[in-house]
Amino acid sequence: MSPAPPAPAAPEPVSVVGIGADGWDGLPAASRQALRTAEVLIGGARQLALLPAECAGERVPWPSPLRPAVPGLLAAHAGRRICVLASGDPMFHGIGRTLTEVLSEQELEQEQAVADGPPTPRLRILPHPSSVSYACARLGWPLEDTEVVTLVGRPTENLARALYDGHRLLVLSAGAATPAEVAALLRDRGFGPTRMRVLEQLGGPRERTARGTAADWDAPPADPLNVIALDCRRAPGTPPLATVPGLPDAAYEHDGQLTKRHVRAATLAALAPAPGELLWDIGGGSGSIAVEWLRAHRTCRALSVERDAVRAERIGRNARSLGVPALRVVHGSAPAALEGLPTPDAVFIGGGLTAPGLLAACWAALPAGGRIVANTVTLESEALLADCHRRHGGELVRLAVSHAVPVGGFTGWRQAMPVTQWSAVKPPAASPSPSDLPQETEQP
Repeated sequence: MSPAPPAPAAPEPVSVVGIGADGWDGLPAASRQALRTAEVLIGGARQLALLPAECAGERVPWPSPLRPAVPGLLAAHAGRRICVLASGDPMFHGIGRTLTEVLSEQELEQEQAVADGPPTPRLRILPHPSSVSYACARLGWPLEDTEVVTLVGRPTENLARALYDGHRLLVLSAGAATPAEVAALLRDRGFGPTRMRVLEQLGGPRERTARGTAADWDAPPADPLNVIALDCRRAPGTPPLATVPGLPDAAYEHDGQLTKRHVRAATLAALAPAPGELLWDIGGGSGSIAVEWLRAHRTCRALSVERDAVRAERIGRNARSLGVPALRVVHGSAPAALEGLPTPDAVFIGGGLTAPGLLAACWAALPAGGRIVANTVTLESEALLADCHRRHGGELVRLAVSHAVPVGGFTGWRQAMPVTQWSAVKPPAASPSPSDLPQETEQP
C-alpha cells in the first residue's frame, strides 16, 4: 500500500500590525519583524507611507469601498506572507474586526495533519495603543468610565443619543471637518456650553490640542487624524432626555399620531429590547416606539412601517434628532409591506390592527421566543386582541392615564382614552400554528 500523500501545508497567517502616528519608531520588535518579512503590505496610503524602505514587500493600498474588497485581495495574494496595517489597535473599530468577519470560523483555525496538534490561527494580531488609550492618558480620564462614539463612516447624528449633562465622551473623527460638524450638532441639541478638545496626531511628533466650547467653536479644520474629547454641558432650558423609555412627548415632532409617554414606557417594557435584537414597528406614526427601542442599546435594530408618506418622512427626522439615524423606515401598508423583511425578534402594532391578515402575518414572522405587543383604543380592535389572548395567552391589560388640569379655580382629573394592550411570547413550533389566529376583516 502506497503511503498517504502529505497533508497540505497550513496557509501563512495574515499578520495585522497596528501602527500609530509615531510610525516605525513606535513599533515593537515583533511588529517590525512582521513588516520586514512580509511579501505583501496592505494598508491605507497614510499608513504605508510611514514604513521605511527596508519593508520591501509589495505595497497595496486599500481600495474604496474597503470591506467588499477584502476577500478578493486576500485571495489574490494567497500563499504569500501578507501583512495588513491598521491604525492603533486593529480590534478597536479597526480592520481586525472586518478581517475576522470575512474569514469564516473554519478558515480562522485550520486543522493540522496531526489530529491532536494545535490549530493554526489565520490571523495574527499585533496591536498598538489605540487613539482612545492615548487620549485618556492625555486627559487623565479613566478608560473604563469613558464612552466612545465613532463617526467613521457613520452619521454625525449618532452622537445625539450619548449627550447627557456631565457625561464625558471621546468621538472618533471621520476627518478634518468632523470637529466643526460635532460643534454644530451640540449647539443644535442644546449643548453649546460643552467643552471641546480636539487631540490631533496622538503619540506622534506633530501632536497638538485645540480647545474651546461648542458654542464658540471657530477653529480651522483639524488634522484628519484627530479625536474629540467632550465634557458635555446642557444649556439652561434644554430639556433632559433620559436613558430609559418614556421620553417627553415634546421630544417628538408629530401630528397627534404618537404613543404617549406613559403608555410608551409600558409598551417598551413589554417589548423588552435586548442588545442586537430587531423590532418591527408597524403603523409607526411618529416612530417613537422604534426610536426608543434603538436608544435602549447601540446594537439594537429597528424598522418602522408607515403607509403615510408625510409621516414616514417625519419618522426619519425624529430618528435623526434623537440620535438613532439607523432606523429604517419602510413606506407601505402592512401586511403587504412586510414581505421580504428580515425576521424580527419583536413586533409592535400601533395601528392598522383590523387590516386583513396583519396579526396572522406578524405572528407567523416571529420565531419561537419572539414577542408581540399590540395597542388599540377602538372596540373593534379590542375584540381581536381579546380573541388573541384567549387563543394564545400572554397578557391583556388596560392602560388608563389621567392628568391633573385646571377646573375653574380648582384642579381635577382629565382621563385620556384608555389603551388596551395585548402582549405575548410565541411558543415553540409544536404549539398552535399562526392559522389559529382570528381572521381579521376590515371594519366599517
